[in-house]
Amino acid sequence: MVFHVSLIRMRSTFCCFGLWAACFLAMVAMATATAQAQPERASEGTRIAAEIPVSNQSMGIDFFDLLVRGGVFMIPIGITSLVVATFMLERWVGLRRGRLFPTDFRKALTTVLRSGVADPRPLYRLSNESPSAAASIARTAVVRAGRPQAEIVSAVSEATQREVDRAYSNVRWLNLGAGVAPLLGLLGTVWGLIRAFHDTTQLTAGQNRADFLAVGIYEALVTTLAGLMVAIPAAVASHYFEGKIQRVFGQIEELMAELVRSLESYEGKTRFDVIGRDLVPRDILSNPLTSPYSNSTKAVPAPPVSRRVDS
Repeated sequence: MVFHVSLIRMRSTFCCFGLWAACFLAMVAMATATAQAQPERASEGTRIAAEIPVSNQSMGIDFFDLLVRGGVFMIPIGITSLVVATFMLERWVGLRRGRLFPTDFRKALTTVLRSGVADPRPLYRLSNESPSAAASIARTAVVRAGRPQAEIVSAVSEATQREVDRAYSNVRWLNLGAGVAPLLGLLGTVWGLIRAFHDTTQLTAGQNRADFLAVGIYEALVTTLAGLMVAIPAAVASHYFEGKIQRVFGQIEELMAELVRSLESYEGKTRFDVIGRDLVPRDILSNPLTSPYSNSTKAVPAPPVSRRVDS
């Protein structure tokens, strides 16, 4: 069942990534077509400003044109944005309360625990009927009913940590995107400034260096803007998902502590074996190795000794 759930999660993640990749490629194609339709800029602002009257010049900024003018560093930033968007959608679906701590399971488990009769057999069936993180942790505790409390607590802690790590697994990609995207934008900006100043030194005496340098600087800053636009949503989403994981698993730990206390009455008396889909109780007092009468100091009479009669 765990492998099946993991396979479904992997397929959904790849589908989301493919969808966002198609959207990104479409945006790049539209930006390329828009840039090719515009006149080529030899000396950029100087030539266009001379040809177009000031009253007819557009004061807006074409977003698609900026994507193309950002340079080659827009490609890794765009890929990072695809990764961030994919895992934001995947974690939004994967961290729903129904997959971590369903309301029906919480109410049913609370009802059983508050009834005063914590029979592991209905608890085991209940945990099998709810494929969630809380049910998996509860099943770990129930199958160890009758064992020492320290052993049950240790097993529950390990199961909880595994579920927390599984919930955090894809949130780490959002943290990576929030850290890498602005660095890629800064790298693109530094490279764009170097290129702009280098190209300025290659101009002849009759060309306007100020206008040429201004165009190069504003194009270089595009990558920083793009990196921040990717990093800020990734950081906000990561903080939101981390808070949700801590809040939900805090509630799970409180209920699991109550479950472990309710199983204390079986310690040293009865243990349960998993047979099929049910738990079968086993009375450990019937075992001669653990029976309290096995260490009795009562003397056992010796067998009679045969005597040989001489004829």
